[in-house]
Amino acid sequence: MRILHTGDWHLGRTLLGADLLEHQAAFADFLVDTVRDRAVDLVVIAGDVYDRAIPPVDAVRLLSRTLERLAQTATVVLTPGNHDSAARLGFGAGVMHDRVRIVAEPARLADPVLLADDHGPVAVYGIPYLHPDLTRYALATVPDEPLARSHQAVVGAAVDRIRADLGARPGHRSVVVAHAFVSGAAPSDSEQDIRVGGVDQVSAAVFDGIDYVALGHLHGPQRVGDGDRIRYAGSPLAFSFGERHQRKSVTLVDLAADGGVAVELLPAPVPRRLVDVRATIDAIESGAHHADADAWVRVAVTDTVHPERMYARVRDHFPFALAVTHEPAERPERAAARAVSATSDPVEVAADFVTFATGAAPDDDDLAVLTEAYEAALHTLDADGTR
Repeated sequence: MRILHTGDWHLGRTLLGADLLEHQAAFADFLVDTVRDRAVDLVVIAGDVYDRAIPPVDAVRLLSRTLERLAQTATVVLTPGNHDSAARLGFGAGVMHDRVRIVAEPARLADPVLLADDHGPVAVYGIPYLHPDLTRYALATVPDEPLARSHQAVVGAAVDRIRADLGARPGHRSVVVAHAFVSGAAPSDSEQDIRVGGVDQVSAAVFDGIDYVALGHLHGPQRVGDGDRIRYAGSPLAFSFGERHQRKSVTLVDLAADGGVAVELLPAPVPRRLVDVRATIDAIESGAHHADADAWVRVAVTDTVHPERMYARVRDHFPFALAVTHEPAERPERAAARAVSATSDPVEVAADFVTFATGAAPDDDDLAVLTEAYEAALHTLDADGTR
């Protein structure tokens, strides 16, 4: 059976204010084309389909169209992540088309989606994101004795239920789609923390006995452990500059007759590169970074003194700049902050602010302007100190 593993779409997310929906739609087109061209039988989407519990209307429409198109050629199994609202994402799951199955209820996680290929049956189970406080009672095996308040406990109990169901289905190969942080995987800086009570990780051993484990939550594509049996597909787009070096992809998995897997990573389209630029304003205006003009850039201007019209000048050369900051390469040592009181010299206070804002102390001309401005302000006051 050929499986395409993806997840962490985060529909509706922005990147430092830049709307990503157009690029997410381009990924959806790529996904639909890949499923058709590579004769995929099953698409598994491992959570965080939306970026927040109440997604924008356009994001909902994009998901609806994408699932409709995928279902024309493959079965789709989708489960919620910690960014999704399981109740909202799972609405109507009971009456969905047979080709689209949303597994959003913890009580039904041991009810598999049953498929078959030339080598026999395959049972596909979905484990939605399990918040320990909300599921430690429901998944407990002994009434009134809740599970430990950890992801290890609730995910372990969920997989125990799956293994029990699988044990009653001899000859079935197994796929589990889960949203969790599994020990040994490497997070990047844009995943929302799912830590609860200081215990956030799940041991890979929890998934012993499962032929393929399709994980979501971490945005970098990676395997967990020595083989390819447990994998994160990663996100299709970079959602922070910390992810700029990740090679985004979807995971194509061939599930063999004996339950073994062969994996191929298919590169996802890159809508726009992410680049960090640290340079003086003269270097930027010289065209030294012209090759990055079409990229999303985070620019740090390193001049000692804050350049005039810095932001506008940077945008002239980087029209897709998402962040522009002034970070002097050789910032002068600053004296410890001092309290401002009624007896403080206003010109000295203003000079301290200029040093803080520009990275350089004001020169004589600057001090003359500050003094003139202060004296002009004084002349607008009445003798009693009021305007």
